[in-house]
Amino acid sequence: MPDVNEPYYLGKAIHFWNPDFGPRDDFFASRDAHWVFYVSAGWLALVLPPAAMAWTIRLATWGLLAEGWRRLHRGVLDRGGLLAVWTAVLFAAANDHLHMAGEWVIGGAEAKGIAYAALFFALAELAKGRYPRAWILLGIATAFHVLVGGWAMIATAVSWLISKADRPALRGMIPYMVAAVVIALPGLVPSLMLAAGASPQVEAQAHRIYVFHRLCHHLVPGCFGFWNIARFALLSGVFLYLCRRVSADDRWLRVRNFVLGALLIAGIGMLLGLTVPIWPRFSAAVLRYYWFRLADAAIPLGTALGIGMLAASAPPRASSPEGRIRHGLVFLAIAAAVGHLAGYAVVRSTSVVPRAEWKATTWRESTADPGLVRNYYGWRRACRWIAQNTPPDARFLTPRRNGSFKWYTGRSEVVTWKEIPQDAQSIVQWWKRLLDIHVVDDPVLGKRWSRTLAELREKRLLELAEKYDADYIVTTWRPALDLEQVFAEPGNPWVVYQAERSRPPERPLREAVPSPADWIQP
Repeated sequence: MPDVNEPYYLGKAIHFWNPDFGPRDDFFASRDAHWVFYVSAGWLALVLPPAAMAWTIRLATWGLLAEGWRRLHRGVLDRGGLLAVWTAVLFAAANDHLHMAGEWVIGGAEAKGIAYAALFFALAELAKGRYPRAWILLGIATAFHVLVGGWAMIATAVSWLISKADRPALRGMIPYMVAAVVIALPGLVPSLMLAAGASPQVEAQAHRIYVFHRLCHHLVPGCFGFWNIARFALLSGVFLYLCRRVSADDRWLRVRNFVLGALLIAGIGMLLGLTVPIWPRFSAAVLRYYWFRLADAAIPLGTALGIGMLAASAPPRASSPEGRIRHGLVFLAIAAAVGHLAGYAVVRSTSVVPRAEWKATTWRESTADPGLVRNYYGWRRACRWIAQNTPPDARFLTPRRNGSFKWYTGRSEVVTWKEIPQDAQSIVQWWKRLLDIHVVDDPVLGKRWSRTLAELREKRLLELAEKYDADYIVTTWRPALDLEQVFAEPGNPWVVYQAERSRPPERPLREAVPSPADWIQP
């Protein structure tokens, strides 16, 4: 606690209902892109602390996802029980390990999880040919998360176009499609307003920052890892094989065609990615819409359901080539599900460091590296001191890569890497602050990210504190700074300075304690 995106989304939701939480934080003051989520979930902050709020939303989201999957599975396979549990685990494993652009469905407390739950319910209705109900549920998904629900609407339209069995007339669906758009408006309108008031130049600059500098690993095909693409291509190949081999049941065909629609959207995104070197302004404007998000979820979904149908159908003779392929595929799917559960059991039972604190470390390092664990506990102690000993409206310069300062302290920050705003003007201002504070001019390497705020030294830190109205500085104890130190502990790599020169001590200061040998830079 917290999970990767929870300080980002839940922090916004808490501030929405309680402006005294991070009252001077620029990210919290930026426009709200997920208004429906903040309205529907943020009120819990009035009666629950952040951790309890997160767990409440997590459990509700996971429950909705589980029920949505149960209905979808029964809608396609007309059976539940252990087969539904197996396909659910198989879906989770494929989504977790075989994605291309980093999209996940089952995770922490944020708007996206609720939107995917609504999508599962919508696909359950789509499988039964109940398009009106499916459109209404897709409207709910879009209200919570415009991109999840919006792309799902397009994929549903593709499914309707290529489905031949018992599809309703377009004229009869139009009222429900209009109703879906109306339901989606509370989520759609705030998203459309994100560029309001920005000049074309500022908007183009914001697109470039968002797509190429901050989120290219989710948005730009050229930034995807080779093995990510290879694994996703392999999974897509398995799904296409299932499209040919699974019996052509109408319920399966409707969901299959939805998945093909998601794959088509991703294919168009790949083509748009080719425009990056020749037309970067255009590519930044269009690639920001997460063309690969739905496919990262839909291909695992279609593959899991297809393998479930393969396992439930009458098997061919094991001695035949077709039988060997089917039996081998089912065996691999069982092994994948067991391995996924076993891996999670190990990680969740041994890790003491929340995923929001892992940063660039691997899963193994997160559970076994004592330096990271020591760094984390030191961070928690520093944050606890800040929460108990600084004014609620205090504002801090903090490490660039930290993702949980506000979560633990409720205090405002100037800027962090994780908390990119969503509206154009705020994105540009965020990037300028990030470069101004955290970039140094190295005589050997040129401009680079600073390793720690302490590297900037006293004069520059005081200038930045005055410029950005910061009261305190949180950084590492080494190199030591001639600033007023208000928090330091033996063995803790984190210190807190007041943004002013140090005063002569009234009594001898405690000697500095050497940093642990395996201390990790933030």
